[in-house]
Amino acid sequence: MVNFVAIQQPLIIALMKLAGVQTHSVEIHPGTVLNFWVPNETLRKNSKTATTTIDPNPDKPVVVLVHGFAAEGIATWQFQIGALTKKYSVYVPDLLFFGGSISDSPDRSPRFQAECLAKGLRMLGVQRCVVVGFSYGGMVAFKMAEMYPDMVRAMVISGSILAMTDSISDSTMKELGFSSSSELLLPDSVKGLKALLSVATHKKLWFPDRLHKDYLEVMFNNRKERGELLEGLIISNKDDTFTEFQQRIHLLWGENDQIFKMELAQNMKRQLGEKTTIEAIEKAGHLVHIERPCVYTQCLKKFLSSLPADEPPI
Repeated sequence: MVNFVAIQQPLIIALMKLAGVQTHSVEIHPGTVLNFWVPNETLRKNSKTATTTIDPNPDKPVVVLVHGFAAEGIATWQFQIGALTKKYSVYVPDLLFFGGSISDSPDRSPRFQAECLAKGLRMLGVQRCVVVGFSYGGMVAFKMAEMYPDMVRAMVISGSILAMTDSISDSTMKELGFSSSSELLLPDSVKGLKALLSVATHKKLWFPDRLHKDYLEVMFNNRKERGELLEGLIISNKDDTFTEFQQRIHLLWGENDQIFKMELAQNMKRQLGEKTTIEAIEKAGHLVHIERPCVYTQCLKKFLSSLPADEPPI
């Protein structure tokens, strides 16, 4: 039986290339491969040797879009990519165990994801960038900014927190009516996927059950490894430490986010200090960039344009 989500993949690849990005895999180290969507102009293919060389474009500031847990990079950022590629070099990674990214390492921590992401970007010639992180990708972005402050010049964070402590995890799942983060974020049935979409959106979306089933088959592979990622995400309250970030941080939130509510964003803004700003988008939930894509992209572009011209790190 035809999977209606899977058969769209060639069309999506073609559309993304028209929008300005194409897929390219990077071997971080033996056994670990990270898939990126990179600017068209950075790839140079030699027809005689069948090799691809990287030619980064230093004339455009680099923006890295990091996806959340329920979808890979392109599915998450499809509405933002084309709007950014004219002025920015846009890179969209698939984190490990999403899209075509794999690893034989047993490490499932956000730190390891951030380390592989930074190494992959370096291998693609990226020295400095602004990182936009959504949900799980926001936690990876925070870790990357902590570990590589010379690389991450600023961040935009949506629907995420600094770290998932056991108390935040327990209280969030209890309030949402789920027994665990795996039950919420790794649905194995149409009913489960509908429940996830219900809490992730402000305006309830309707799709036929067949489309839900096809989405489950395509987007929720590597289930064992993703379950381990969720286990590796949660840390004990006593192990939670605060990092004072050097970067400007913009918290761009759906006003009606049920998973990470505005109250959490406001508390985080106070914790992060004066370099952090916060902005709420009305009539949007956790999936703010999909529910209100035009408004979200306008806010994102406004923040990016407010950044001073990049300077080499001290």
